Amino acid sequence: MSTIKRIAKNTGLLFISQIITYALAFVFMMYSARYLGVSDFGVLSFALAFSGIMVIFADLGLSSLMTREISRNKSLMEKYIKNIGLIKLILFLFTLIFSVLIVIAMGYTGKNIEIVILITLYTLFGSLSLMFYSLFQSYEKMEYQSLGQVLNSLLLLAGALFIIYNKMDILNFALLYFFVGLIVFVYSLFICGWKFMLPKIEIDLDFWKILIKTALPLSLISIFSIITFRIDTVLLSIIDGNTAVGIYNAAYRLIEVLIFIPAVFTASIYPVISRFHISSRESLKIAYKKSFKYLVILGLPIAVGVTILADKIILLIYGAGFTDSILALKILIWAIPLIFLTYLFGIIIISINKQNIALKIVIAVMTLNIVFNIIFIPSYGYVAASIITVITELISLGIIFHFLSRFICKIQIREVIVKPVVASLIMGLFILNVNLNLFLLIIAATFIYFISLVLLGTFSEDDFKMFKHIVNK
Repeated sequence: MSTIKRIAKNTGLLFISQIITYALAFVFMMYSARYLGVSDFGVLSFALAFSGIMVIFADLGLSSLMTREISRNKSLMEKYIKNIGLIKLILFLFTLIFSVLIVIAMGYTGKNIEIVILITLYTLFGSLSLMFYSLFQSYEKMEYQSLGQVLNSLLLLAGALFIIYNKMDILNFALLYFFVGLIVFVYSLFICGWKFMLPKIEIDLDFWKILIKTALPLSLISIFSIITFRIDTVLLSIIDGNTAVGIYNAAYRLIEVLIFIPAVFTASIYPVISRFHISSRESLKIAYKKSFKYLVILGLPIAVGVTILADKIILLIYGAGFTDSILALKILIWAIPLIFLTYLFGIIIISINKQNIALKIVIAVMTLNIVFNIIFIPSYGYVAASIITVITELISLGIIFHFLSRFICKIQIREVIVKPVVASLIMGLFILNVNLNLFLLIIAATFIYFISLVLLGTFSEDDFKMFKHIVNK
């Protein structure tokens, strides 16, 4: 199978699974937020943000390293699985104990501690599953990862509906997360044993040193990136309370849902880009330029459309109790086109072994994010957190783009963005002047946008060939 066909197949598989996954997650979020209310939804959001930060210590970049190295040399699979598996079990226990101590030190008590611990266990099981997903990615067998992600969202939704029907409290939501994480881990372990190899344990301390030393820049990048991504929720909880967290995260969770687009795309091209760095400089340039173009095309209209429709979206999903989230969404949505590109830039800079530069950028951006949040959240609350998220994403994007222009090739930004900007404005005018049901309006606006792109001559013959491969697969 050609490289284009493999990328098309894997992108198509992941994209379909992620649509299903996030459709289920969307319904789960809608029902759970409405049922729990702003304050309890804030508690749950804090637990997810906190555990999302802590779980990075349970991986330390090993999963990303495994994908990169096995995709280059398949004979390394057994060695990596045997050793990384044991390392991650040790990190699992360490992270759990560390998380409990930090929550206690932060002054949380009673039920809140139980909720945080259960959801931390959910994310830790997810970290173990990630090791197997990395193996699937390195062999470009995205269907197994896709099924695991759908299973996760399906079980969460089914469990939430059961809890709501039986009028259970927030602790039962935390228990639900725990059991779902365990089930998905068992599934990924089963697939690994069935399709690849039965995981065994090997203690090769010299190899462990090599793994940790090589993965350290990747792990630090992951640590600081997640802190940047989640710290605003934690600081809001400490400074402004659970209600502010609930308002902010109602909008923020919608942003997270949309991130599936670059996540799917970059997961599909990561192993391919890693090989191109070794085998074909010209192919690497083409993949970089094409990826940049496609993600700009996808990100801009989302920002424009959601800004205009933010009030309708929030009221439809969460109800009148979350009207304060409308402003947060209108601000945060402009991080989306930036995040789309930073996802791409992140995996490319790692694929070409420039992770030390990426680490310095992430540390600088994280520091700015924390300082800005500490300064402005006490006065401006979730509005400050929203603006700071967009600003730090823009800074990160600009710096990484500068380095990729040096290491790979320069992209003429004006040539790439002008037509998507014009098409987005046409779409925005259509939304403002047409009164339709929200779902019909979104479908019609999407159609208008892509027709505008075609009429403006945005797509080349190669672009249409890529689209044809995705549809056929």
